[in-house]
Amino acid sequence: MLFNSLQFLIFFLVVTLIFFRLRTQRSRIMLLLVASCYFYMSFVYQYILILAFTTIVDYIAGILIEKSEGRKRKAWLIASIIANVGVLVFYKYFNFLVDNINDTLHLFDSSREIPYLNIILPIGLSFHTFQAMSYTIEVYWRKQKAEYHFPTYALYVMFYPQLVAGPIERPQNILPQLQQYKGYDINNIREGISRMLWGYFKKVVIADRLALAVDHIFANSEQTSWVGLCVGGILYSFQIYCDFSGYSDIGIGAARVMNIKLMENFKQPYLAPNITSFWSRWHISLSSWFRDYVYIPLGGNRKGETKRKRNIFVVFLLSGFWHGANWTFGIWGFLHGVLATFLPGKKVAPSKLKFGRNAINILATFCVVALLWIFFRAENIGHAWQYITGIFTLQDGSYNIGINITELWFSFFVIGVMLWREYKLPEHKINSRSKYIVYVSGMIAVLYFFGVFEENQFIYFQF
Repeated sequence: MLFNSLQFLIFFLVVTLIFFRLRTQRSRIMLLLVASCYFYMSFVYQYILILAFTTIVDYIAGILIEKSEGRKRKAWLIASIIANVGVLVFYKYFNFLVDNINDTLHLFDSSREIPYLNIILPIGLSFHTFQAMSYTIEVYWRKQKAEYHFPTYALYVMFYPQLVAGPIERPQNILPQLQQYKGYDINNIREGISRMLWGYFKKVVIADRLALAVDHIFANSEQTSWVGLCVGGILYSFQIYCDFSGYSDIGIGAARVMNIKLMENFKQPYLAPNITSFWSRWHISLSSWFRDYVYIPLGGNRKGETKRKRNIFVVFLLSGFWHGANWTFGIWGFLHGVLATFLPGKKVAPSKLKFGRNAINILATFCVVALLWIFFRAENIGHAWQYITGIFTLQDGSYNIGINITELWFSFFVIGVMLWREYKLPEHKINSRSKYIVYVSGMIAVLYFFGVFEENQFIYFQF
Protein backbone atom coordinates (compact mmCIF):
# COMPACT_ATOMS: atom_id res chain seq x y z
CA MET A 1 0.00 0.00 0.00
CA LEU A 2 1.86 3.05 -1.27
CA PHE A 3 1.49 6.40 0.48
CA ASN A 4 0.75 7.98 -2.91
CA SER A 5 -2.33 5.82 -3.56
CA LEU A 6 -6.05 6.28 -3.03
CA GLN A 7 -6.03 3.05 -1.03
CA PHE A 8 -3.69 4.57 1.55
CA LEU A 9 -5.72 7.78 1.86
CA ILE A 10 -8.84 5.75 2.65
CA PHE A 11 -6.85 3.54 5.03
CA PHE A 12 -5.38 6.56 6.83
CA LEU A 13 -8.77 8.27 7.16
CA VAL A 14 -10.54 5.18 8.52
CA VAL A 15 -7.76 4.26 10.97
CA THR A 16 -7.44 7.82 12.26
CA LEU A 17 -11.19 8.26 12.79
CA ILE A 18 -11.41 4.97 14.70
CA PHE A 19 -8.27 5.91 16.66
CA PHE A 20 -9.91 9.03 18.11
CA ARG A 21 -13.12 7.16 18.90
CA LEU A 22 -11.28 4.75 21.21
CA ARG A 23 -11.05 5.79 24.87
CA THR A 24 -8.18 3.67 26.19
CA GLN A 25 -4.56 3.57 25.09
CA ARG A 26 -4.49 -0.23 25.08
CA SER A 27 -7.33 -0.32 22.54
CA ARG A 28 -5.56 2.31 20.42
CA ILE A 29 -2.37 0.26 20.47
CA MET A 30 -4.25 -2.82 19.30
CA LEU A 31 -5.92 -0.82 16.53
CA LEU A 32 -2.61 0.60 15.27
CA LEU A 33 -0.90 -2.78 15.50
CA VAL A 34 -3.61 -4.50 13.46
CA ALA A 35 -3.62 -1.59 10.99
CA SER A 36 0.17 -1.71 10.69
CA CYS A 37 0.11 -5.45 10.01
CA TYR A 38 -2.56 -4.94 7.35
CA PHE A 39 -0.54 -2.09 5.85
CA TYR A 40 2.57 -4.27 5.56
CA MET A 41 0.70 -7.32 4.33
CA SER A 42 -0.75 -5.27 1.47
CA PHE A 43 2.67 -5.48 -0.20
CA VAL A 44 3.52 -9.20 0.17
CA TYR A 45 1.43 -10.75 2.92
CA GLN A 46 3.75 -13.74 3.55
CA TYR A 47 6.60 -11.53 4.76
CA ILE A 48 4.69 -10.53 7.86
CA LEU A 49 5.93 -13.86 9.25
CA ILE A 50 9.53 -12.65 9.04
CA LEU A 51 8.74 -9.49 10.97
CA ALA A 52 6.73 -11.55 13.47
CA PHE A 53 9.73 -13.84 14.05
CA THR A 54 12.21 -11.04 14.75
CA THR A 55 9.63 -9.15 16.81
CA ILE A 56 9.03 -12.13 19.11
CA VAL A 57 12.77 -12.81 19.40
CA ASP A 58 13.57 -9.21 20.36
CA TYR A 59 10.64 -8.93 22.76
CA ILE A 60 11.81 -12.00 24.66
CA ALA A 61 15.47 -10.94 24.41
CA GLY A 62 14.69 -7.52 25.88
CA ILE A 63 13.05 -9.05 28.95
CA LEU A 64 15.84 -11.62 29.42
CA ILE A 65 18.53 -8.96 29.03
CA GLU A 66 16.90 -6.82 31.69
CA LYS A 67 16.62 -9.75 34.10
CA SER A 68 20.15 -11.06 33.51
CA GLU A 69 23.60 -10.00 34.59
CA GLY A 70 27.14 -10.51 33.35
CA ARG A 71 27.75 -12.97 30.55
CA LYS A 72 24.12 -14.07 30.30
CA ARG A 73 23.07 -10.50 29.69
CA LYS A 74 25.56 -10.14 26.87
CA ALA A 75 24.66 -13.57 25.47
CA TRP A 76 21.01 -12.60 25.09
CA LEU A 77 21.99 -9.39 23.32
CA ILE A 78 24.24 -11.31 20.93
CA ALA A 79 21.45 -13.82 20.26
CA SER A 80 19.09 -10.96 19.40
CA ILE A 81 21.62 -9.30 17.09
CA ILE A 82 22.42 -12.60 15.35
CA ALA A 83 18.72 -13.26 14.75
CA ASN A 84 18.15 -9.80 13.26
CA VAL A 85 21.34 -9.57 11.23
CA GLY A 86 20.96 -13.20 10.14
CA VAL A 87 17.53 -12.59 8.66
CA LEU A 88 18.72 -9.39 6.97
CA VAL A 89 21.84 -11.02 5.50
CA PHE A 90 19.90 -14.02 4.24
CA TYR A 91 17.21 -12.07 2.41
CA LYS A 92 19.29 -9.11 1.30
CA TYR A 93 22.77 -10.46 0.66
CA PHE A 94 22.60 -14.23 0.12
CA ASN A 95 22.28 -14.15 -3.67
CA PHE A 96 24.77 -11.28 -3.83
CA LEU A 97 27.34 -13.39 -1.97
CA VAL A 98 26.57 -16.41 -4.14
CA ASP A 99 27.00 -14.30 -7.27
CA ASN A 100 30.43 -13.10 -6.17
CA ILE A 101 31.54 -16.59 -5.12
CA ASN A 102 30.48 -17.98 -8.49
CA ASP A 103 32.34 -15.21 -10.31
CA THR A 104 35.45 -16.08 -8.30
CA LEU A 105 35.08 -19.77 -9.17
CA HIS A 106 34.80 -18.89 -12.86
CA LEU A 107 38.15 -17.08 -12.67
CA PHE A 108 39.71 -20.46 -11.92
CA ASP A 109 37.77 -22.14 -14.76
CA SER A 110 35.68 -24.03 -12.29
CA SER A 111 32.47 -25.56 -13.57
CA ARG A 112 31.01 -25.60 -10.09
CA GLU A 113 28.36 -23.11 -9.14
CA ILE A 114 26.48 -22.47 -5.93
CA PRO A 115 22.75 -22.39 -6.73
CA TYR A 116 20.78 -19.20 -6.24
CA LEU A 117 17.68 -19.03 -4.10
CA ASN A 118 14.38 -17.62 -5.33
CA ILE A 119 14.00 -15.06 -2.56
CA ILE A 120 12.82 -11.45 -2.61
CA LEU A 121 13.89 -8.82 -0.10
CA PRO A 122 10.93 -7.95 2.16
CA ILE A 123 10.06 -4.27 1.87
CA GLY A 124 11.67 -2.14 4.56
CA LEU A 125 13.53 -5.03 6.22
CA SER A 126 16.69 -2.95 6.73
CA PHE A 127 14.75 -0.22 8.52
CA HIS A 128 12.82 -2.70 10.66
CA THR A 129 16.02 -4.56 11.60
CA PHE A 130 17.88 -1.45 12.72
CA GLN A 131 14.97 -0.17 14.77
CA ALA A 132 14.57 -3.54 16.47
CA MET A 133 18.29 -3.73 17.23
CA SER A 134 18.29 -0.27 18.79
CA TYR A 135 15.76 -1.52 21.36
CA THR A 136 17.77 -4.50 22.62
CA ILE A 137 21.01 -2.51 22.60
CA GLU A 138 19.43 0.30 24.63
CA VAL A 139 18.03 -2.24 27.12
CA TYR A 140 21.48 -3.82 27.38
CA TRP A 141 23.03 -0.41 28.06
CA ARG A 142 20.33 0.18 30.72
CA LYS A 143 19.14 3.28 28.92
CA GLN A 144 15.72 1.75 28.26
CA LYS A 145 13.45 -0.45 30.36
CA ALA A 146 12.24 -3.64 28.72
CA GLU A 147 8.68 -3.41 27.42
CA TYR A 148 6.57 -6.21 28.93
CA HIS A 149 3.35 -5.44 27.04
CA PHE A 150 3.90 -7.32 23.78
CA PRO A 151 1.45 -5.32 21.59
CA THR A 152 3.16 -2.07 22.64
CA TYR A 153 6.59 -3.42 21.74
CA ALA A 154 5.28 -4.91 18.48
CA LEU A 155 3.79 -1.55 17.53
CA TYR A 156 7.13 0.15 18.27
CA VAL A 157 8.81 -1.90 15.52
CA MET A 158 5.79 -2.02 13.17
CA PHE A 159 4.18 1.44 13.39
CA TYR A 160 2.94 1.88 9.84
CA PRO A 161 3.91 5.55 9.17
CA GLN A 162 7.61 4.67 9.44
CA LEU A 163 7.62 0.89 9.04
CA VAL A 164 9.06 0.54 5.54
CA ALA A 165 11.34 3.57 5.11
CA GLY A 166 11.94 5.18 8.47
CA PRO A 167 12.75 7.35 10.27
CA ILE A 168 14.62 4.70 12.27
CA GLU A 169 13.40 5.50 15.75
CA ARG A 170 14.80 4.96 19.24
CA PRO A 171 12.71 3.27 21.95
CA GLN A 172 13.15 6.29 24.28
CA ASN A 173 11.22 8.43 21.82
CA ILE A 174 8.41 6.14 20.69
CA LEU A 175 7.57 3.82 23.59
CA PRO A 176 6.66 6.61 26.07
CA GLN A 177 4.39 8.17 23.46
CA LEU A 178 2.67 4.84 22.80
CA GLN A 179 2.05 4.37 26.52
CA GLN A 180 0.43 7.77 27.05
CA TYR A 181 -3.19 8.49 26.17
CA LYS A 182 -3.78 11.83 24.45
CA GLY A 183 -7.03 13.23 23.26
CA TYR A 184 -7.97 15.12 20.14
CA ASP A 185 -5.41 17.87 19.46
CA ILE A 186 -6.37 20.28 16.68
CA ASN A 187 -2.86 21.75 16.49
CA ASN A 188 -1.28 18.34 15.92
CA ILE A 189 -3.90 17.49 13.33
CA ARG A 190 -3.31 20.72 11.43
CA GLU A 191 0.45 20.36 11.59
CA GLY A 192 0.27 16.70 10.59
CA ILE A 193 -1.96 17.31 7.58
CA SER A 194 0.21 20.25 6.46
CA ARG A 195 3.27 18.01 6.70
CA MET A 196 1.59 15.24 4.73
CA LEU A 197 0.54 17.63 1.96
CA TRP A 198 4.09 18.95 1.72
CA GLY A 199 5.36 15.38 1.44
CA TYR A 200 2.88 14.66 -1.34
CA PHE A 201 4.03 17.80 -3.14
CA LYS A 202 7.64 16.62 -3.06
CA LYS A 203 6.69 13.10 -4.16
CA VAL A 204 4.06 13.50 -6.89
CA VAL A 205 4.81 17.01 -8.19
CA ILE A 206 8.62 16.87 -8.08
CA ALA A 207 10.07 13.36 -7.62
CA ASP A 208 7.71 11.47 -9.93
CA ARG A 209 7.98 14.20 -12.56
CA LEU A 210 11.78 14.09 -12.45
CA ALA A 211 11.65 10.30 -12.70
CA LEU A 212 10.37 10.63 -16.28
CA ALA A 213 13.62 12.33 -17.33
CA VAL A 214 15.97 10.45 -15.01
CA ASP A 215 14.78 7.01 -16.12
CA HIS A 216 15.18 7.97 -19.77
CA ILE A 217 18.65 9.47 -19.35
CA PHE A 218 20.08 6.58 -17.32
CA ALA A 219 18.54 4.02 -19.68
CA ASN A 220 20.10 5.77 -22.68
CA SER A 221 23.30 7.13 -21.13
CA GLU A 222 25.53 5.82 -23.95
CA GLN A 223 23.62 7.85 -26.55
CA THR A 224 23.07 10.97 -24.41
CA SER A 225 25.29 14.06 -24.63
CA TRP A 226 27.41 15.11 -21.66
CA VAL A 227 25.02 18.01 -21.09
CA GLY A 228 22.12 15.59 -20.84
CA LEU A 229 24.13 13.38 -18.48
CA CYS A 230 24.81 16.37 -16.22
CA VAL A 231 21.12 17.24 -16.25
CA GLY A 232 20.31 13.63 -15.39
CA GLY A 233 22.69 13.66 -12.42
CA ILE A 234 21.24 16.92 -11.09
CA LEU A 235 17.65 15.81 -11.56
CA TYR A 236 18.30 12.46 -9.87
CA SER A 237 19.81 14.25 -6.87
CA PHE A 238 16.56 16.12 -6.38
CA GLN A 239 14.43 13.11 -7.30
CA ILE A 240 15.91 10.93 -4.57
CA TYR A 241 15.74 13.76 -2.03
CA CYS A 242 12.12 14.66 -2.76
CA ASP A 243 11.13 11.00 -2.98
CA PHE A 244 12.73 9.97 0.33
CA SER A 245 12.12 13.14 2.32
CA GLY A 246 8.61 13.25 0.88
CA TYR A 247 7.98 9.79 2.32
CA SER A 248 9.38 10.95 5.67
CA ASP A 249 7.14 14.02 5.62
CA ILE A 250 4.03 11.93 4.94
CA GLY A 251 4.96 9.44 7.65
CA ILE A 252 5.86 12.11 10.20
CA GLY A 253 2.65 13.97 9.38
CA ALA A 254 0.45 10.87 9.65
CA ALA A 255 1.95 10.04 13.04
CA ARG A 256 1.60 13.64 14.22
CA VAL A 257 -2.13 13.59 13.50
CA MET A 258 -2.32 10.78 16.08
CA ASN A 259 -0.24 12.78 18.59
CA ILE A 260 2.99 10.81 17.96
CA LYS A 261 6.07 12.84 17.15
CA LEU A 262 8.68 11.09 15.01
CA MET A 263 12.23 12.37 14.68
CA GLU A 264 13.24 14.61 11.79
CA ASN A 265 15.07 12.81 8.99
CA PHE A 266 16.20 15.70 6.76
CA LYS A 267 17.32 19.27 7.33
CA GLN A 268 18.07 21.00 4.01
CA PRO A 269 20.94 18.65 3.03
CA TYR A 270 21.65 20.34 -0.31
CA LEU A 271 22.45 23.58 1.49
CA ALA A 272 25.34 21.89 3.29
CA PRO A 273 28.74 23.59 2.78
CA ASN A 274 30.73 20.35 3.26
CA ILE A 275 30.35 16.57 3.49
CA THR A 276 30.15 16.50 7.28
CA SER A 277 27.27 18.97 7.25
CA PHE A 278 25.58 17.01 4.47
CA TRP A 279 25.57 13.83 6.53
CA SER A 280 24.31 15.67 9.60
CA ARG A 281 21.26 16.69 7.50
CA TRP A 282 20.68 13.68 5.21
CA HIS A 283 18.86 10.56 6.51
CA ILE A 284 19.55 11.72 10.04
CA SER A 285 18.01 8.67 11.70
CA LEU A 286 20.40 6.32 9.87
CA SER A 287 23.46 8.55 10.34
CA SER A 288 22.77 8.85 14.06
CA TRP A 289 22.13 5.08 14.29
CA PHE A 290 25.57 4.30 12.88
CA ARG A 291 27.10 6.96 15.11
CA ASP A 292 25.51 5.58 18.29
CA TYR A 293 25.80 1.86 17.64
CA VAL A 294 28.90 1.51 15.43
CA TYR A 295 31.14 4.59 15.50
CA ILE A 296 31.08 5.22 19.28
CA PRO A 297 31.38 1.52 20.27
CA LEU A 298 34.39 1.24 17.94
CA GLY A 299 36.02 4.02 19.94
CA GLY A 300 34.76 7.13 18.18
CA ASN A 301 37.37 9.86 18.45
CA ARG A 302 38.67 8.70 21.83
CA LYS A 303 41.59 6.56 20.61
CA GLY A 304 43.59 8.89 18.44
CA GLU A 305 43.30 10.40 14.98
CA THR A 306 44.19 7.26 13.05
CA LYS A 307 41.51 5.13 14.69
CA ARG A 308 39.00 7.97 14.43
CA LYS A 309 39.48 8.02 10.66
CA ARG A 310 39.26 4.24 10.55
CA ASN A 311 35.99 4.32 12.47
CA ILE A 312 34.50 6.94 10.15
CA PHE A 313 35.53 4.93 7.12
CA VAL A 314 34.03 1.71 8.53
CA VAL A 315 30.72 3.49 9.21
CA PHE A 316 30.43 4.81 5.67
CA LEU A 317 31.39 1.49 4.09
CA LEU A 318 28.75 -0.31 6.17
CA SER A 319 26.25 2.42 5.34
CA GLY A 320 26.89 1.91 1.65
CA PHE A 321 26.20 -1.82 1.74
CA TRP A 322 23.24 -1.27 4.08
CA HIS A 323 21.54 0.43 1.15
CA GLY A 324 21.83 -2.52 -1.18
CA ALA A 325 23.53 -5.75 -2.22
CA ASN A 326 25.47 -4.26 -5.10
CA TRP A 327 29.06 -3.11 -5.46
CA THR A 328 27.77 0.27 -6.65
CA PHE A 329 26.47 0.95 -3.13
CA GLY A 330 29.77 -0.21 -1.67
CA ILE A 331 31.72 2.21 -3.87
CA TRP A 332 29.26 5.00 -3.05
CA GLY A 333 29.82 4.42 0.66
CA PHE A 334 33.58 4.02 0.16
CA LEU A 335 33.90 7.37 -1.65
CA HIS A 336 31.77 9.18 0.92
CA GLY A 337 33.97 7.61 3.59
CA VAL A 338 37.09 8.94 1.88
CA LEU A 339 35.62 12.44 1.68
CA ALA A 340 34.32 12.38 5.27
CA THR A 341 37.69 11.09 6.52
CA PHE A 342 40.05 13.41 4.69
CA LEU A 343 37.86 16.42 3.74
CA PRO A 344 35.32 16.52 6.55
CA GLY A 345 34.70 20.21 7.24
CA LYS A 346 32.69 21.48 10.19
CA LYS A 347 28.98 21.12 10.82
CA VAL A 348 27.05 24.30 10.03
CA ALA A 349 23.52 24.69 11.35
CA PRO A 350 20.96 25.73 8.67
CA SER A 351 20.12 28.87 10.65
CA LYS A 352 23.76 29.99 10.54
CA LEU A 353 24.29 29.67 6.80
CA LYS A 354 25.61 32.80 5.09
CA PHE A 355 25.01 32.29 1.40
CA GLY A 356 27.38 35.01 0.27
CA ARG A 357 30.18 33.37 2.22
CA ASN A 358 29.21 29.72 1.74
CA ALA A 359 27.76 29.76 -1.78
CA ILE A 360 30.84 28.28 -3.44
CA ASN A 361 31.20 25.58 -0.79
CA ILE A 362 27.49 24.71 -1.02
CA LEU A 363 27.69 24.44 -4.82
CA ALA A 364 30.88 22.36 -4.69
CA THR A 365 29.43 20.00 -2.08
CA PHE A 366 26.25 19.56 -4.10
CA CYS A 367 28.25 18.77 -7.26
CA VAL A 368 30.31 16.13 -5.46
CA VAL A 369 27.22 14.58 -3.84
CA ALA A 370 25.37 14.60 -7.19
CA LEU A 371 28.32 12.92 -8.90
CA LEU A 372 28.41 10.17 -6.29
CA TRP A 373 24.65 9.66 -6.59
CA ILE A 374 25.39 8.24 -10.06
CA PHE A 375 26.82 5.12 -8.40
CA PHE A 376 23.64 4.92 -6.32
CA ARG A 377 21.40 5.03 -9.40
CA ALA A 378 23.46 3.03 -11.88
CA GLU A 379 22.65 -0.63 -12.53
CA ASN A 380 26.26 -1.74 -12.05
CA ILE A 381 29.81 -0.41 -11.82
CA GLY A 382 30.26 -0.49 -15.61
CA HIS A 383 27.15 1.60 -16.11
CA ALA A 384 28.26 4.13 -13.49
CA TRP A 385 31.75 4.36 -15.02
CA GLN A 386 30.35 4.86 -18.52
CA TYR A 387 28.02 7.59 -17.25
CA ILE A 388 30.74 9.47 -15.38
CA THR A 389 33.33 9.21 -18.14
CA GLY A 390 30.68 10.47 -20.55
CA ILE A 391 30.45 13.65 -18.49
CA PHE A 392 34.18 14.26 -18.16
CA THR A 393 35.04 13.37 -21.77
CA LEU A 394 32.30 15.75 -23.00
CA GLN A 395 30.49 12.89 -24.73
CA ASP A 396 28.67 13.84 -27.91
CA GLY A 397 25.17 12.52 -28.37
CA SER A 398 21.46 13.17 -28.16
CA TYR A 399 19.98 16.05 -26.19
CA ASN A 400 16.73 14.15 -25.73
CA ILE A 401 16.18 13.78 -21.96
CA GLY A 402 12.71 12.26 -22.05
CA ILE A 403 10.79 15.48 -21.36
CA ASN A 404 10.37 18.69 -23.37
CA ILE A 405 12.02 22.02 -22.51
CA THR A 406 8.84 23.43 -20.94
CA GLU A 407 8.57 20.46 -18.60
CA LEU A 408 12.28 20.78 -17.75
CA TRP A 409 11.99 24.46 -16.83
CA PHE A 410 8.85 23.74 -14.83
CA SER A 411 10.77 21.02 -12.98
CA PHE A 412 13.52 23.48 -12.07
CA PHE A 413 10.86 25.97 -10.99
CA VAL A 414 9.17 23.57 -8.54
CA ILE A 415 12.61 22.51 -7.24
CA GLY A 416 13.32 26.19 -6.55
CA VAL A 417 9.97 26.57 -4.78
CA MET A 418 10.76 23.53 -2.66
CA LEU A 419 14.23 24.79 -1.68
CA TRP A 420 12.92 28.28 -0.84
CA ARG A 421 10.02 26.88 1.18
CA GLU A 422 12.20 24.56 3.23
CA TYR A 423 14.81 27.25 3.94
CA LYS A 424 12.43 30.10 4.72
CA LEU A 425 9.55 28.19 6.33
CA PRO A 426 10.94 24.99 7.87
CA GLU A 427 8.07 24.69 10.35
CA HIS A 428 4.69 23.32 9.32
CA LYS A 429 2.65 25.30 11.83
CA ILE A 430 -0.09 27.62 10.56
CA ASN A 431 -1.83 29.33 13.46
CA SER A 432 -4.47 31.26 11.54
CA ARG A 433 -7.51 29.19 10.61
CA SER A 434 -8.14 31.17 7.42
CA LYS A 435 -4.51 30.84 6.29
CA TYR A 436 -4.62 27.14 7.03
CA ILE A 437 -7.73 26.66 4.87
CA VAL A 438 -6.09 28.61 2.03
CA TYR A 439 -2.89 26.53 2.37
CA VAL A 440 -4.69 23.17 2.36
CA SER A 441 -6.97 24.17 -0.52
CA GLY A 442 -4.03 25.52 -2.52
CA MET A 443 -1.90 22.42 -1.94
CA ILE A 444 -4.72 20.08 -2.95
CA ALA A 445 -5.23 22.12 -6.14
CA VAL A 446 -1.50 22.02 -6.93
CA LEU A 447 -1.36 18.28 -6.35
CA TYR A 448 -4.42 17.71 -8.54
CA PHE A 449 -3.30 19.85 -11.48
CA PHE A 450 0.47 19.28 -11.42
CA GLY A 451 0.92 15.89 -9.77
CA VAL A 452 2.12 12.80 -11.64
CA PHE A 453 -0.21 10.05 -10.45
CA GLU A 454 1.34 6.79 -11.56
CA GLU A 455 1.72 5.37 -8.03
CA ASN A 456 5.48 5.08 -8.44
CA GLN A 457 7.07 3.13 -5.62
CA PHE A 458 9.26 5.13 -3.24
CA ILE A 459 12.97 4.67 -4.02
CA TYR A 460 13.94 3.68 -0.50
CA PHE A 461 11.38 0.87 -0.36
CA GLN A 462 14.02 -1.35 -2.03
CA PHE A 463 16.25 -1.00 1.04
